[in-house]
Amino acid sequence: MKVVVTGGAGFIGANFCRVLSAESGAEVVALDDLSTGFRTNLDGVDATLVEGSILDRDLLDEVVSGASSIVHLAAIPSVPRSVADPLASHAANATGTLEVLDAARRAGDVHVVVASSSSVYGRNPELPKHEGLRCEPMSPYAVNKLAAETYAGAYAACYDLEVLPFRFFNVFGPLQAAGHAYAAVIPAFVDAAMAGRALPVHGDGSQSRDFTYVESVTRVLREAVVRRATSASPVNLAFGSRTTLMEVVAMLGEILGRRLEVEHLPTRPGDVPHSQADDSRLRALFPELSPVPLRTGLERTVAWFEELAGSGSASGRGGSAA
Repeated sequence: MKVVVTGGAGFIGANFCRVLSAESGAEVVALDDLSTGFRTNLDGVDATLVEGSILDRDLLDEVVSGASSIVHLAAIPSVPRSVADPLASHAANATGTLEVLDAARRAGDVHVVVASSSSVYGRNPELPKHEGLRCEPMSPYAVNKLAAETYAGAYAACYDLEVLPFRFFNVFGPLQAAGHAYAAVIPAFVDAAMAGRALPVHGDGSQSRDFTYVESVTRVLREAVVRRATSASPVNLAFGSRTTLMEVVAMLGEILGRRLEVEHLPTRPGDVPHSQADDSRLRALFPELSPVPLRTGLERTVAWFEELAGSGSASGRGGSAA
């Protein structure tokens, strides 16, 4: 079994390559342009790294040849980054996904898992978010992720391509980038706390998220590939928790054993106030899986940052994915 992981040197991608190569015996090929990923993320992982872009059609055909599955994680992540540069975000996330799907169609008999995002729900206030809700995206990132998952469904309908689009919810954990303007909230918090800085909270901190530890995500992805699980309709990949940013701050303070200062910043354009997954569709597909608890995931993430600091590596090391 050959599995191609786009964005395989990024945060979620490298964690997934590690799990897949260790537990499935698959031939793992990571395709990454290293714009947000790092070669070092794949140190010790039995995977072949191919450096290049998902927008390179000839390279895609070469890499996808002989593959049984593609796990498509390559993206320019971050809502704020898409607000700053919407055209680049669209090219990577929407057009890039279309290129991956068409490469799978040309190759034939390739199963494609596509990473979408909970941001597609946007301003729709209903909680928890179920996949039948009307999507009201609030950012270019959300729009191009909605396009990506819709293209997956269209390729299933038009070409009988086996697809499974997942909507990720606030994934966090080891290898996630920190120390830059577009860092996700948990690595930004941990990085600031370890440096003795105030934690940056956009808004009053009452925003809530369905935080999902990366191991929980990679376990689902592994099962999806091994079973060749399919769904033309999107599936939430989160487990129905809801935690405010200030609750995360308090939990990190308990883990680190000290009170953490907070700096409240203006709310960012495109940010949604609350996010929580209805996981009914996910559990129907993968009934035996259970998530790593938030507290456990935070403890492991803090431990990774401490190990990274002890090794003398830069705090910004990591890499991102959709």
